[in-house]
Amino acid sequence: MKNKLFILLLLLFCFSSCDLLRFSQFEVISWTPGDGYHIEPEKITVSLDFSHDPDTASVEKNFSLTGNGNSIRGTVLWDERKMIFTPLLPLEKNMDFTVSLSADACDTKGLSMDDVFYGEFTTRPNNARPVLLSCYPEMYGEADDPRTEVRLYFSAPVPLNTLYDNVSFNPSMTGSWRLEDDGKMAVFTPAEPWIQHNRYEIRCSSSLTDNNGMNIENDFTSIFTIGTDHEAPYLLYAGRITKDGDIVEMTPDRGYTGAAELPVENYGWEKDDRLSLVFSKPVDGLLIKNYLIAENAPGLVMETSSDFNTEHIFTFNSTPVYESRFAFRIKPGITDRSGNVSRNEYVYRIFANGKYSRPPALVGIRMPMAPNSNTDSELFCVGTDSIFEFIPIDDNKYLSGKNIQTWIEMYFITAEGALVDPFSLMEHFRIETSNDVISFSPRMVKQTGFSIPEPQEGWENFERLEITGIIENSTNNGIINFIIGSGLKDSLGNKNEKSFVISVIK
Repeated sequence: MKNKLFILLLLLFCFSSCDLLRFSQFEVISWTPGDGYHIEPEKITVSLDFSHDPDTASVEKNFSLTGNGNSIRGTVLWDERKMIFTPLLPLEKNMDFTVSLSADACDTKGLSMDDVFYGEFTTRPNNARPVLLSCYPEMYGEADDPRTEVRLYFSAPVPLNTLYDNVSFNPSMTGSWRLEDDGKMAVFTPAEPWIQHNRYEIRCSSSLTDNNGMNIENDFTSIFTIGTDHEAPYLLYAGRITKDGDIVEMTPDRGYTGAAELPVENYGWEKDDRLSLVFSKPVDGLLIKNYLIAENAPGLVMETSSDFNTEHIFTFNSTPVYESRFAFRIKPGITDRSGNVSRNEYVYRIFANGKYSRPPALVGIRMPMAPNSNTDSELFCVGTDSIFEFIPIDDNKYLSGKNIQTWIEMYFITAEGALVDPFSLMEHFRIETSNDVISFSPRMVKQTGFSIPEPQEGWENFERLEITGIIENSTNNGIINFIIGSGLKDSLGNKNEKSFVISVIK
């Protein structure tokens, strides 16, 4: 009986001891850095204050700190009942942290915690998720431009890498992203044109994050169509651009059906003129280079870019021959941004007879047959249209074997406002004879102060130059050729590729 009473008293004592322990629960009574946002993560340490003397090994074993789900390593120090955890590396901004202590942690008497401890804090300045506010092209939108840029506008700035990782197109499209509006506007530029008259989907994954690492809440999909423009481009007009920048519109040759109808010809093309083609809408410059032909003319060079433009400008790679006739032919097949193809052929016939492009041309010559006479110089005049006229060089007035000072006048037809280059004339002028009839040594070219003030009658409107020099006559008879070789230039840069020869007989 006494034994049974002893056992009963022992059980009552044990139960009363447990109840006493439960009145003093082992728990975390405070912690740092505390809930909410912390602006200086690099200064943060985590501490836990316990209600009883903790079993340090047990607490350290069951403690963890995670950032965005990843475990963070650190060192532990104890200050009586307080555990201080210092991360090995400073904590980072724009992260969410969780402090956890398992219920298996116990105090020095083996009393474990009743519940798991959780603490949460953040280094993000704003916990609000980013929102995709708008998309261009909009849902079921239409875009004519095959190089349309896609624009996504977010409520918060986003990093470039999240766009490449989380935004896709169906059918697939490669390209590049850039950010505008302080990172809130994401702009996609396609690497090649969108396929015309095709349907595309833009897909944005909910994994897309802003600069704070917060992701958007839902997946996003938008659908748009490229190429609603079905109108074929056409040539509005072709014009020649003058050196002053003026544009002279040209008339196309639409063909003719009868003998009385002649092709339409555009007169007045200057050597420096350029060709301007203006279309109804931007067209592919690369194709224009292939579908534009200059017939019977030098090759064309595109001055404008080869992109899609309304106006395309061309120049010749060399100067067209003066008074030559050529044509510009624009074939069908030129495309616009929407892939529409031009259907018409255009022909422009050109006559290169611009008044400022005429190269200097010899009209005729005049020289004295009595160079030393004070009364009558006995002027001899002959034009380029003459054939083997007799030149009356008298042995008494041009003494045989003697150097006689004389002059030769030359008359030229030139471009409007142009003057023959005297140095070019001196370079290209010479006299050749048969049978050593005469020899001539030029000394100087005059443009004013002529030996005879009055010009040759009928040639008053031509430009006159005078070459002074020395003639040595002989008693021989034969042919004298007055020659200006090819390459004679004027003050406007015009150059005559022809040679001029006036042949006379002595």
